[in-house]
Amino acid sequence: MVRLRLQRHGRKKLPFYHIVAADVRTKRDGRIIEDLGRFNPTQEPSLLRLETDRVIHWLKNGAQPTDTVRSILKKEGIYYRLHLERWGKSEEEIDATVSAWKEERSKKKKAPATKAEKMKAQLQAEEEQFKKDQEAKAKAAAEKALLETEEAKAAEAKKEEEEAAVAEADAGAKAAAKVEEKAVKTEAKAEEKTEEKAEGKAEKAPAAKEEKETTEVKAEEAVEAEKEAEEDAAQKAREEAVKEAEVKPEAEEKAKAEEKPEKEAEAEKEVKKEAKSEKKEEKEEPADDASEEESKEKKK
Repeated sequence: MVRLRLQRHGRKKLPFYHIVAADVRTKRDGRIIEDLGRFNPTQEPSLLRLETDRVIHWLKNGAQPTDTVRSILKKEGIYYRLHLERWGKSEEEIDATVSAWKEERSKKKKAPATKAEKMKAQLQAEEEQFKKDQEAKAKAAAEKALLETEEAKAAEAKKEEEEAAVAEADAGAKAAAKVEEKAVKTEAKAEEKTEEKAEGKAEKAPAAKEEKETTEVKAEEAVEAEKEAEEDAAQKAREEAVKEAEVKPEAEEKAKAEEKPEKEAEAEKEVKKEAKSEKKEEKEEPADDASEEESKEKKK
C-alpha cells in the first residue's frame, strides 16, 4: 500500500521535509516512489509547496496520508477540491471556490508560531479581559449608583407627596372648621336678629294700635271739618247772591245815567269836527283854482 508521508531533511534543530509517496514497508529515509512537494515549518511564514495534481492522483488511487500530511492537505484545500470534483464542478469553478475559501481562511487570525508570541498573545488577552472586567464592574457600579439615586429620589418624592397630602388634609380640616365657626356665628346672629325683631314688634304693637286709633280720630275730625267748611262756603255764596240781586238794579240805573252825558259829549265833539272840516275845505278851494290858472299860463 502507498502512503503519503513526510521525509526529514536538513540539519539538527533546522529540519525541512519532503512530501513523498512511498511504500509502507520502506524506512523513513528509504526509497520513495514520487516526490510531491516541500514543507519547511522553521521559516516565517512557513514554506509549503505541493504538486496538487499528483497528490489528487495518488489519493484517487487509494494512497493513505499520515496525520500530519492529512492536516497539511486539508489546510491547502485538497480534500475540498476532491469534494467539488465529486459534485461534478468544472476546473474553473473549483479553482474560484477554493481560492475564495483560502482568502476567507487567511483573513482569520492565525495562532502565534513561537512560544514568546504565544506568551505575548496570552498576556494581551489577559489584559484585554482584565480591562473588560474592570469596565463591566465600573458599569455595574454606575448602574447601581444610578438605581440608588433614583430610588432615593423616588423615596423623597413619595415623602413630599405624603407631606403635601397631610398638609392639604390639615388645610381642609382648618377650612372646614372655619366654615363651621362662621356658620355657627351667622346662625347665632340670625337668631339674635330674629329675637330682636320679635321683641321690637311686640313693643311696637301697642304703639301702632294707638297711632292707628289717633289717625282714625284725626281722619274723622278732618272729614267733619271739611263738611263744616263746605257748609260755611255755601252759606256765604247764598248771602253774596242775595246782595248782588239787591245791588244790581241800582248799578244799572247809575250806569245808564252815566252813559247819557257821555253820549251827548261825543255828539257835540262830532259836530265840532264837522264844522272845522267844512271851514278848511272852503279855504282850500280858491288856492286850487289859482294853481290851475298858473299851470295853464305856463303851457301857453
